[in-house]
Amino acid sequence: MTQLSISAAPRFGMLIDLSTCVSCNACTVACKMENETPTGRFSTWVESWDTGAYPDVRRANLPKLCNHCEDAPCQSVCPTGATHTTEEGVVLVDRERCIGCKYCMAACPFQVRWQDESTGEVGKCTFCYHRTSQGMQPKCVSTCITNSRLFGDLNDPNSDISRRLAQVDAERLHTELDGEVAVYYLGLSETLEAPVASGVCRGGLIESTR
Repeated sequence: MTQLSISAAPRFGMLIDLSTCVSCNACTVACKMENETPTGRFSTWVESWDTGAYPDVRRANLPKLCNHCEDAPCQSVCPTGATHTTEEGVVLVDRERCIGCKYCMAACPFQVRWQDESTGEVGKCTFCYHRTSQGMQPKCVSTCITNSRLFGDLNDPNSDISRRLAQVDAERLHTELDGEVAVYYLGLSETLEAPVASGVCRGGLIESTR
């Protein structure tokens, strides 16, 4: 099992290469099994659509998850302090303190939080903190069949992710936000600017049909 290189003051982050993502959703399934999210709720998923014009048509894929913002809007609006940030920069939810007000869900610019209908508690991607805080990889990363996801310590210049980011022109979603985020993409502009030839399979929050 791959161990993380962690500096004295770590800042966990992820880099996703869109050119190699094949939308197999192994990450989605692995995350759901590892974190036991409720039925119809996902902490990571892949949005997919067809792009281009015949005969030059391809499938575009955009994995989504919590971006673990440095200045997290979801944390600033939480009235109970349930949403908090660890020393590694991971934004978590203390479910014992969560009152289900959904303020954080409304404030999240990435719309990647969900609510457990049975308990009212809010959940989201945790970067598999129970694993990464012990030097292991997030389950979505270790399961990715094309190694599209790269995870590590952004504050360690010798980590794999820091070395890779130094070599490429990585991009982020919602560049208008204050502070840094912890999730970066390769090929994001090309993916978002390409003409859409089909509807988007969004995933994420699947509402009950009852």
